[in-house]
Amino acid sequence: MSFSTHGDNEDLRGVTDPDFLALGLGGTNMMAMLWSVAMGKRAVGIDMRGDPSPGASWNIAAETYHQLGLIDQMMLARYGADRLPRRGDGRLFLLAECFHSPGAVTGTIAVEEVINCFFDFDDEELKIAGIVDHLEYIDDRWVDGRPHRVVRELPTAKIPNRPDPRAIRSNLEDVLRGPHPFQVSAAELLTLMRRYLEALEAMDLATDTQYPRVRLFSQHRAIDVEGDGLIELPDGRRRIRIEALHELDYRGNFVHVREPGTPIIDIGVPELFVIAQGPNSADAAKLGFTRFDIESDRENGRGRVAASADYVAILFSLHATGRFRYRIASEFDPDGNEYWVRQMLLGHENDPEVGWMMVQVPDYLTFDPVLAGMVPPEVDTASPEYFAAYQLLIYDFLMERAEELLEMPRKEIQKINTFYGPKLVHLVQRAGNDARVAGNGVVAGDTYGNGHFLNSGDSIVGMVGHGSRVLDYWRRREAGVAPEQAITALAKGIQDDTEVWLDASVDEHIQPVQPGIDPAKMEQARLSRRFLASLDLSDWNRLLVHAGRLHTDELPVPGRTHPAERGLGWAKRRRTPVMAGAALIPDSATAAYDV
Repeated sequence: MSFSTHGDNEDLRGVTDPDFLALGLGGTNMMAMLWSVAMGKRAVGIDMRGDPSPGASWNIAAETYHQLGLIDQMMLARYGADRLPRRGDGRLFLLAECFHSPGAVTGTIAVEEVINCFFDFDDEELKIAGIVDHLEYIDDRWVDGRPHRVVRELPTAKIPNRPDPRAIRSNLEDVLRGPHPFQVSAAELLTLMRRYLEALEAMDLATDTQYPRVRLFSQHRAIDVEGDGLIELPDGRRRIRIEALHELDYRGNFVHVREPGTPIIDIGVPELFVIAQGPNSADAAKLGFTRFDIESDRENGRGRVAASADYVAILFSLHATGRFRYRIASEFDPDGNEYWVRQMLLGHENDPEVGWMMVQVPDYLTFDPVLAGMVPPEVDTASPEYFAAYQLLIYDFLMERAEELLEMPRKEIQKINTFYGPKLVHLVQRAGNDARVAGNGVVAGDTYGNGHFLNSGDSIVGMVGHGSRVLDYWRRREAGVAPEQAITALAKGIQDDTEVWLDASVDEHIQPVQPGIDPAKMEQARLSRRFLASLDLSDWNRLLVHAGRLHTDELPVPGRTHPAERGLGWAKRRRTPVMAGAALIPDSATAAYDV
């Protein structure tokens, strides 16, 4: 094992033996860093990406706002105004105020504009969070062999007019079940926290302080050589050593290589480190952490099966406003078996470029161009012809369902500009058995486990739940609890929060009882889809622009009659071969309404 040292000209004050080390700088770990600094601890953050990647939008619970406000209060009480960063107009940089402030304007706004007070709305205050003002629930499941529709406008959450730590609910199940008052771009919220941490680091490095409160190493990782980056000590703790990275687009995939000529940086032995690097963390795997598939009973006679589903995602330049539209609908396979699929539309107040749509794929579909008859059986599956046919199948699938969810004709939807997708996204719920992976380390966020994203668990459990468990850890330590007992409680809290998310996700997998379904064929269809294409983090680093119009017209309200009775996407699918083969949907599935 070789031990290099850092260069003499590199300022590494505050790096060695920090109180808290974050491996991965997503929402979970940045909240954990903020809580640590607010408790007077030194925090170091390591991430392979220079900045948060563009990604989806989130429904955000009020707890996130209240927790940011509590962090602001704790920082001011501990350090005083002179040791806190400022915004562009000289005011204190307050996380909660940048996130949401009553009367402030939101929309197509970057977080840097908010922080730097770059006001361009008649000098109005800016914020990044939008208000959820429409909660729509649509149930289009068939009843007694006939199309049936129930449309409900649900009550929206009360909008808090100020952050209130007393309003933070301790029951994460209540938080998950909503409703949620805010919507925000995931990248903007993550960037807000990153800029705050960067500002703290810059303030302290500009002084002669020996121990800056924050040190950040973006485009770094623990050394990728086994036993050389996460070094086990005799007492079970880990010593961390990191290396600088260079990101390359290598033949269509982003890869990371060691930055030539850069030194190894020895972080030393943190009191506590947390790995939160997404569901496929290499660092967690090196420490022996594994995740197992979560199974659930879908109440369809098949017993317990893996809690998994496939969705097609797309980002339209569509003014969905502050809307969350949820739809559950029936689809039918060639044998007339019924499947329940979930769909979602998510917008953002005053932002006509945010119209995220997620559409579940019924289990029987494969998107296989050969089975669909679009290419010959002998085609090279790596050829452009094959992949183009696959993309066309995904596109047609998405557009037909978009007609039903958006209540717009396909010819109009196809004119709308898109920035992402359509892209097949695989949801597989997994979790570990124990969050603790070292004497001084745990895994958290979706590295430990994940439920379904439709209940906003991805934006709640990591930040609101796991992040605040680190605050609890430091409070226990201040109360005299030994590190061994404190980290055991931390690991148990992470497990408990994830189990709440998993329990809240069961409803999203329930299917109707269908004795005629062959489980083996359904599993083969899922495997075929996942062989054809998979979501990769590289996808978020590329703009996949379909040039079109910015749809600023008001979105149509859900009609009172079922789409199958109005000639929308469902009726058109009946007249075309399904993508799993050449058979048509039988008349027995549509006998109630002949189109």
